[in-house]
Amino acid sequence: MADRCVLEVDVNGEETFLVDKKIISAYSGKFSKLFAKSTCSKRNLKVIFNEFPGGVESFELISRFCYNNGRIDVTPSNFSLLLCAAEFMEMTGTHNLLEKTKKSIEEISYWTWPELLIALKQQQHLLSVSPNSSVILERCLDSLVGRLGLSLETSPSASTSSPDSSGFRFSCDTKSTESLKNSFSRATWWFEDLSVFSPNLIEMVIKSMVSHKLDHSVINRFLLYYHKSRIYSSSSVEKRKIVETVIDMLYILDRSSVSCKSLFGILRVSLGLNICKSCRNKLETMIGYQMGEATLDNLLIPPPYGTSYLYDVNLVLRFVKAFLSRGGCRPSIPRLKKVASLVDLYMSEVAPDPCLKPSKFLALVLTLPDSARDSHDAIYSAMDMYLEVHTGLSEEERVKICCALNYEKLSAETCMHLSGNTKFPSKTAVHALISQQSKLKSLLRCTKNSHPSTNSPCWLSAITSKENYKDEASKQVVLYAGKLDITADNEKLRAHLKGMQWRVTELEKVCRKMQNQMGKIMRSRISSHTSPKSLPRLCS
Repeated sequence: MADRCVLEVDVNGEETFLVDKKIISAYSGKFSKLFAKSTCSKRNLKVIFNEFPGGVESFELISRFCYNNGRIDVTPSNFSLLLCAAEFMEMTGTHNLLEKTKKSIEEISYWTWPELLIALKQQQHLLSVSPNSSVILERCLDSLVGRLGLSLETSPSASTSSPDSSGFRFSCDTKSTESLKNSFSRATWWFEDLSVFSPNLIEMVIKSMVSHKLDHSVINRFLLYYHKSRIYSSSSVEKRKIVETVIDMLYILDRSSVSCKSLFGILRVSLGLNICKSCRNKLETMIGYQMGEATLDNLLIPPPYGTSYLYDVNLVLRFVKAFLSRGGCRPSIPRLKKVASLVDLYMSEVAPDPCLKPSKFLALVLTLPDSARDSHDAIYSAMDMYLEVHTGLSEEERVKICCALNYEKLSAETCMHLSGNTKFPSKTAVHALISQQSKLKSLLRCTKNSHPSTNSPCWLSAITSKENYKDEASKQVVLYAGKLDITADNEKLRAHLKGMQWRVTELEKVCRKMQNQMGKIMRSRISSHTSPKSLPRLCS
């Protein structure tokens, strides 16, 4: 024992080992090179490792190998640690531990599921310190994902067996329900096992799943499970990494497999985490794509810290912008109208915000094309609320806001309300009046050019809409003539008003006559269909 030179090895500042320099150097190329020119002295030698792969556990395995004359059992539980440590210590000489552990890669396909998980957990910590780790990790991932693929293939309706699926909602049969629950369990049994992985490893797992063409709906459900199970027990730094990873991975899935509700859930969690800009843009793009499925509650998102707005209007504007772009594909008219209704509700909600600037409110009004709305009544209502709260706006600002109204898409009731609304500029009432005059002219022209003997849609429209429109139109014209302060410069407009009153009266007469004629035609048609047909004479 006296001739032995004791070597102190500090492993990553975690623990110090006392080993025999000769024994360790006999198997480690790194140590043999280090002590090649040195002689043993009475004082102990000390080596400090700051980045020893696998830490204390790895060095302990290496020491056991050296003190056991180069023998150790390579198992899935120590395979990764031995490989990285042997590589780091250059153990290629006697008994060649590095070569022995590399051969174990060929046996990965025979490992059990728990053994694969253990190896992957070790690899996620060793990836950055071992050149061979990426190769081993890829082999482990291929084996793991391959088994998941086989498992999902044997699970019927794996992508539709969630608790929210139609089978769970409508099935009343107990056996059927139990079967679906078991199917759901078979499709998701691995969720908890993989949820312990680090975000970096989860990213690799998901990319491998996508490349192996696993069901994107199942992958989406796993990512949401991973997000939910890890987010609340992690530090703020870990939370940010988890959220960013989940967003990045959801972004590479089919858009139809990711629900709008789940995206807004992730958004609300991410608000206080200061996630990177690229992830934020990806999340907003995905939400914009699904804007038609959003609700008003989804859009009522608090503003960034330090701002005085009630809600984050800029964020909603970005959602709509992403919705309109949709990867260069113009959204359909029905989807446009659905989103327009949602934006109109949102405008009514944010209009009373005293801190909302006119430019932001106007941006909301103009964010969608005019074809998205059949009526501007909701926009007028939101403008009315906004002008009521923002009484300090200049005339120029009010005119600029009101110019966004399409007066031709205002109903008669709204125009009547607008005519007496002092919050709106006087020019607005005039524009609304001219628009209503044009409507009356078109209706009258349509009626005069149609005849009850034809099946003209215009004529039928005039008949059916006359009762609902004529009284309001005539009252509106009189109301405008009485309430508007028309100056001498607008004498021509006054003449138009009188003419319109006369035309409305004539329109009533024409429509009444048409209704009578239409009634006669319908009665004659009914009698002709119901009267018995004349029988042919019998041959005598």
